[in-house]
Amino acid sequence: MRMRPTLSWSSAEDPEPGTTDPEPVVDALSAGGVLVLSGAGISTESGIPDYRGEGGSLSRHTPMTYQEFTSSVQARRRYWARSHLGWRTFGRALPNAGHRAVAAFERHGLLSGVITQNVDGLHQAAGSEHVVELHGSLARVVCLSCGAFTPRRELARRLQEANTGFEPMPAEINPDGDADLSDEQVGDFRVVPCALCGGILKPDVVFFGEAVPPQRVEDCRQLVRAATSLLVLGSSLTVMSGLRFVRQAAQDRTPVLIINRDPTRGDRHALTRVALPLGPALTGIAARLGVPVDSDEPS
Repeated sequence: MRMRPTLSWSSAEDPEPGTTDPEPVVDALSAGGVLVLSGAGISTESGIPDYRGEGGSLSRHTPMTYQEFTSSVQARRRYWARSHLGWRTFGRALPNAGHRAVAAFERHGLLSGVITQNVDGLHQAAGSEHVVELHGSLARVVCLSCGAFTPRRELARRLQEANTGFEPMPAEINPDGDADLSDEQVGDFRVVPCALCGGILKPDVVFFGEAVPPQRVEDCRQLVRAATSLLVLGSSLTVMSGLRFVRQAAQDRTPVLIINRDPTRGDRHALTRVALPLGPALTGIAARLGVPVDSDEPS
């Protein structure tokens, strides 16, 4: 059984300002048993924008809610038109140095697992194996009637065939794979039904206003209980789906460490917040630990 790292604890109500010293993170990883909780900030270096922070998409984009998607034919048309275009960019995104460093830490036995709030699959693409996708994955589609799962690439093919010539230029691509299109650009985009039962198709992701499946939450809570420390990477922790695990760790006196350039909602629970870009910070930490990180050069 691994022992939790011996680190000074602060329970101050006011969070300390961010630091550029990653030594506490190095110490925690050296002890092993670290659970990673990652957010959209780890994928920005792969060309996928963040929700919050400087230039975050929430300043100009309101994500689709579950209630709107399920109750409105027009909302589904708008969503799938935007998502169909967004998937072309989203689906081509490659893991960056931050993802590769996390995978390297796992290969060297320093991590107990990864909980990601992201739906991009980039942790797995980088080689991480023990990943819980808290909010699901854009690479899968689920039928709301029969429950069948199908690959997103298959839906992309069907949508392409049903909407030949649909080539508007989106203004931006958002963290949920949604492209910014006007109603005029959406036009009469054709949405295709489930190929098995004709039901409504939805990406296998947790929309805003939709609850994370209870068993998935409990699985994550068990991971937090077993961890020697919790390392938050690139999350503002603004929404409760991620913050609850930080609060759980703090309540259990499990050290919480954060790497995020901007302040987070969880700073008051953390031993430290390292205010550095994730890719350089994590590769620098890996170098200090003697952990080689895979190159992004093709083999």
